[in-house]
Parts: sequence; structure tokens; C-alpha cells
Amino acid sequence: MTERAAAPEAALTPAARAERGKAARASVRRAEQALFDPGTERADPVGILEAEAATRLPELLPIRYGRMLQSPFHFYRGSAAIMAADLGGAPHTGLTTQLCGDAHLLNFGLFASPERTLVFDVNDFDETHPGPFEWDVKRLAASLAVAGRVNGFPARIRAAAVLEAASAYRLRMRQFAGMRVLDIWYAHDNADDLRAIAAEGGRRALSRADRVIGKARTRDHLQAFAKLTHRDGGQLRIAADPPLVVPLSELRDEPTAADQDTVLRELLDSYAASLPPDRRALFGRFRLVDVARKVVGVGSVGTRCWIVLLTGRDEDDPLFLQAKEAGPSVLAPYAGPVTYDNQGHRVVAGQRLMQATGDIFLGWQRAEGLDGRHRDFYVRQLHDWKGSLSTEDMRPEGMRLLARVCGASLARAHARSGDPIAMGAYLGGSDTFDRALADFAEAYADRNERDYEALVDAARTGRVPTAAG
Repeated sequence: MTERAAAPEAALTPAARAERGKAARASVRRAEQALFDPGTERADPVGILEAEAATRLPELLPIRYGRMLQSPFHFYRGSAAIMAADLGGAPHTGLTTQLCGDAHLLNFGLFASPERTLVFDVNDFDETHPGPFEWDVKRLAASLAVAGRVNGFPARIRAAAVLEAASAYRLRMRQFAGMRVLDIWYAHDNADDLRAIAAEGGRRALSRADRVIGKARTRDHLQAFAKLTHRDGGQLRIAADPPLVVPLSELRDEPTAADQDTVLRELLDSYAASLPPDRRALFGRFRLVDVARKVVGVGSVGTRCWIVLLTGRDEDDPLFLQAKEAGPSVLAPYAGPVTYDNQGHRVVAGQRLMQATGDIFLGWQRAEGLDGRHRDFYVRQLHDWKGSLSTEDMRPEGMRLLARVCGASLARAHARSGDPIAMGAYLGGSDTFDRALADFAEAYADRNERDYEALVDAARTGRVPTAAG
């Protein structure tokens, strides 16, 4: 599928698009967004996780389950497929945009733009897929309720955070409804915007934001190089830290040393072909040094993820790339078919649609394993000024401010590919939608806790294997 598709709203007047948004209330009234009733036929949540595990590396599954068992919020981070099934079976507005697919709190953060400014945006697109806009907003809202419970916040504080996110989303979407198309496309959020919002929370919140911003600027390819490499027999290599980091040469089921160089160069050539000509020329200035398998995240654990060390002028000029396996989005069974020639291409196309600015090395490839199966990957830099706000020790005011930033950022991401006039008209000028999302978030947090306990029981009985993460 090509990345360019004709926008159906282009032929409609703004008034007709607004009417289309209001008409969507007939499908789901705004107050009905509060409802969560999956029914008695709801699928077994552990069964959904086990179905995902069928295509993953079995030796890494205990780490995945171990990480999810750390808390209900860690479980939530790894359970996008469960929530997709819950949302996919419920009525929706039909107001479609490009979705993140896993828009929880920690999938927003800071990273570098090609112009070397620090921007704030959605930063995880493994599950990106077109779908009803409210699915992403509900995923974000519920993550606030779940994280607030883990932090011991009372119900009114959790509700305030969800209201902050939903209101920020609604108000910004209505703002975009009155903007020119190019102005929406050029809109972005940066570190200064984050600082300005943090300053409203007082000195403590601003100080915390400054620490996160400062730390993000240090998390680059040079830091990754210092942390992940060493010298072995005088040769620069990625340092082993099994099972989390395992060099390719130490994996028994991978190509022999004699074959590795040829195989890897063919894969890198395939990836380079997905880059624009100027980026392809830039990538050609680097040479391959080493490759390792690396465990990342929570929900992604068990998928194949590689880190690739390259150098440019000399060994003091490193580049670290991450090649991450891409399968079909968890939203695909519920949001309708979208055909891509490569699932990595799907991720890259979705990211380019949603992010205001992106990684210059973002691309995709397809690799054939020794088992004869083809697998798709997307490729990006491992670290390029990466920063995020931890929620574990966050105070209530801090979570409210973070909720506002994330809600506003998500609206901008949705407005780029969806119809902001229709979505803004559906949302309306009152806080009806906001209050409905607060009720939904609490209901889903209840369900998430029961699903978490189901995984705890599965681990206790030996149904799923676990290990320290």
C-alpha cells in the first residue's frame, strides 16, 4: 500500500464535515463513551497473551511475563492486544484516523528532530493502524487510572488526571478544526512547551522536567556506544549481557560466522533501499561492525529485536541502529483490513503520519530466518536524545501535567491524518466526553486489575513461565 491516500473530507465543505462529526453521536453518544461492558463471552486475557507468544522466542517469554507481573501498570503496558479485543467489540464513532494503537503514558516522550531540537511526541508505533480516534484516547485515559492506582492516588486525583488528558485532547482538536491544513501539519511540541506546562506545577515540577530534558540530551549514540561496547581481542564488539543482550555470534540458531558477513550485508542493503536517496547516501558512509539481539520494553519482549553497531570515519564515529520485528497490529482484526507489502513498512508509514518530525534513519526490511520464515522489521536509531517521565514516584500534580501534555500531543498526531473538523464537532464544546472518559478509565482499571490477577494465578500454577526481567 502506498503512504498517500486521498482524504475523503477534501471534497466536503467544513460545514458538511462538522455535520459528519455530529452525526457520529448517533452511533455512540459522548456520554456512552463511559461504558465498558465486554460481556460474558469475553476472551480469556491470559489466552490472548499466549496466542501472541506463539510467534515469539520461547526463551524470552519468561522475561516478558516477569516484567508484566511487576505491577498492574506493567501488565497494562504489555496487554495492548487484550484492550484491542475489548475496544474492537464495542460500538465506535467511525471517525477514523491513524492510531498509535498503544497510546499509554510511557509511549510519549522526548527525542531529537533532524534539526537537533528536542521534541515531545508519541514515540511507539508497533501497533499503529487506522481506526476510530477514541480507541487511542481510551488507551491513554485508562493508563492514567492504572498508573494512579499503583501510585496510591485516590479516585478524585485519578479522575482529575484523566479529565486533564481528555480536555487537552478535545480542546486542541477543536483548535485544529479551525486551522489550515499545512499549519496542522507543521504543528509540533518541543521541550520548551513541556517546560512551560511543567512551570504551572511549581518549582518542583519544573525541576523534574529540566532533569528529564537534561538526561534526554545525554542519551545519544555516544552514550549507547560507551554502555554497550567493549574490546575483545583488540576488536570493537557489542558486550554480551545474556539473556538481555546476546551477540549474534553467540546465538546457536543464527548463521555461522562464515555466513554472517554476507547475510548481514544483504539485509543492510535491503534496509537501505527503503530510505530516501539522501539518507541512503548518508547510511553508505558507515560500515558494519557487530550485531546483537537485545530485549526491549515489556509488551515487545519475545519479538526479535537486533541492535546494529556501525562506524563512520573511525571508531569514534559510531551509529547504533535498532531493527525490531514487526507483525500485524493488534488492532488489525477489529479495525478493518489495510494491506502493506511489509509490516515494517506499516510501522514506518504510521509513524510518519503521526509524528511531527522523525528519525532520519527510519526504514524497514524483510529477513529470512534459518527456519525458512520471512519476518518483517522496522529500523531506527537506538538512542537519539531519548527521554521519558517515570510515573512510579510521580506526585498527583505531576501526573496531571503529564496527562495534559500527552492528551494535547495525541490530538496533534490524530489531526495530521484524520478529520479534525469532524472529530472536533463530535467532541463538542462541553466536557461531556471528558467526564465519560474518566468513568471509562476507572471501569477499565478495574478490569485490568482482574486481568493482572489472572496472570498472577497463571504464573503461580505454572501455566506461564516467569523470570526476573
